[in-house]
Amino acid sequence: MSTSLSHTSLLQPAEDQPPRVVDRQQLRVLIVDDEGPARSRLRDLLSDCSHKMPIEIVGEAADGRSALELLNSQPADVVLLDIRMPEMDGIEFAEQLRKLPDPPIVIFTTAYDAYAIKAFELHAVDYLVKPIRLGRLYEALNRVRQLMPMRIEVAPQVKPEPRSHLSVQERGRVHLVPIKDIIYLKAELKYVTIRTSQREYLIEESLTRLEEEFPDRFLRVHRNCLVGRAYVTGFERVTNGNGDGHWVVRLEGVPEKLPVSRRQQHVVREFSKPS
Repeated sequence: MSTSLSHTSLLQPAEDQPPRVVDRQQLRVLIVDDEGPARSRLRDLLSDCSHKMPIEIVGEAADGRSALELLNSQPADVVLLDIRMPEMDGIEFAEQLRKLPDPPIVIFTTAYDAYAIKAFELHAVDYLVKPIRLGRLYEALNRVRQLMPMRIEVAPQVKPEPRSHLSVQERGRVHLVPIKDIIYLKAELKYVTIRTSQREYLIEESLTRLEEEFPDRFLRVHRNCLVGRAYVTGFERVTNGNGDGHWVVRLEGVPEKLPVSRRQQHVVREFSKPS
């Protein structure tokens, strides 16, 4: 006698019993996977899960950039997230999510188990290896529903690895600016200007937090300015007509020379020391 069960039978109630729904609040789900068949498979599984819990698929995306753009206009409670994707992989995308004011909970869905430790370092709720079983997906989604009320309290405890990109939202689109391409970061009012050799971008992030996240990448030269260590070509002493002077930093790729504040003049000596 066969003991195998179809996917549907795992969660469907008996014919004489109505579906049991504990909480009628819909769980808003975003699917992020670069493979169409994988997204289709997740849609089918979510449809089966909806017999036991209210679920709304708020959208699908084939890459991290598109997913960030979608989240800008359509909030989600949980993201079913693939790891190996072009341009921005799932690990990087999860790190980007931590910067959102109300980030969705992450469930990784992948064909590879080598990233599990990293995934749980990012406090992912679960790590599902393809082919994904219905019972495992339902279990993970149920855990999300239990965690949702405490999501705000848990989030500040998470300290992800430094990002490889900064995400910039500009007229409804998301630009991914590689950290390695940033020449300087300058705080102006509530915004921070990102300067690359090509152009400027504006983001709403704390300069202090960026300094803490990327201590090996950027050097503080002023209370409102961080410069990319890799782009510093030297320092100059500039004097005025009264004989007073101050230091400025020269940067590769941009014509402007940025002032070094008196408080940060120690960086001139420290940066000039032979390694």
